[in-house]
Amino acid sequence: MINLRVEHVTTFLNKKKLIDNISFVVKKGEVMALVGHNGAGKSTLLKTIMNVLEKQSGQIVIEETYDQDEHLLQFKERISYLPEEPMLLSELTCMQHFQLYGMSYKMNETTFHETLERDVKGFDLTEKWDAYPEQLSKGMRQKVQAICALLPDVPVLLIDEPFMGLDVYAKAYMIERLEEKKARGTSIILTTHQLELLEGIADKYVLLQDGKITSAGPIHEFTTIKRRTDDD
Repeated sequence: MINLRVEHVTTFLNKKKLIDNISFVVKKGEVMALVGHNGAGKSTLLKTIMNVLEKQSGQIVIEETYDQDEHLLQFKERISYLPEEPMLLSELTCMQHFQLYGMSYKMNETTFHETLERDVKGFDLTEKWDAYPEQLSKGMRQKVQAICALLPDVPVLLIDEPFMGLDVYAKAYMIERLEEKKARGTSIILTTHQLELLEGIADKYVLLQDGKITSAGPIHEFTTIKRRTDDD
C-alpha cells in the first residue's frame, strides 16, 4: 500500500523555482531519506507536502484517497511534521503543547497519556511539564517539538533533521521511536546530514540538487555512490 504519492510537484517562491517536477512514492512502513546539500530543496519539499508552501503544479495524495487540493482537512489529519527549528508558542507550557496536539489529532485519552508519559521520560523532560519555551534550552525545545510530532499515529511522518540539538540519549530514543513507527506502518520521510544514524532504519533515498531529483534508490546504493565520490 502506498501511503504518500508525490507526482510532478513544482513550487515557486518569489518567482524562483525551488522544487522542480518532483515525483516519488513512499509505501506503508517505508522510511525515505531525503538527502542533498544545504539549499537543495529538502525543507522546501517537506513544507510543500505539509501545504505550508503552496505548490504551483502537481499532486500530493495520502493513502491513495486524500488529495491535498481536494481533501485538505483530512489530508492534514493524516500527516505529522517535526521541523528543524522548534515552533513553540511562548504562552503555552510543555504540557499545554502536548494537550494541543492530542486534541488536534483527536487522540484517545488513554493512548495520549500512555504515549506522552513514555516520551517525556524517554526524552528526559520529566521535570519540565509546566515550563514555558523561554525557560528551556534549544535542545529541550527540540525535544518538546519531537514529542508533539511523535504523539499521533498517522500514515505520514515528516521530519526535518531529527537529531538536531539532541543529546546522545535522546538520539537513541528518537531512533527507537522511529523504528516503532515504521513497524506500525507509518511512512517516514526525513532529512539529515547524519546518515550513519539511519543505518537499519532508512529503506531508500532521494537525492535533491537545485530542487530536482538527481538520483534515487535503495539506501545501500546511496552509500556506495557516496564512497565512490569520496574516493575520487
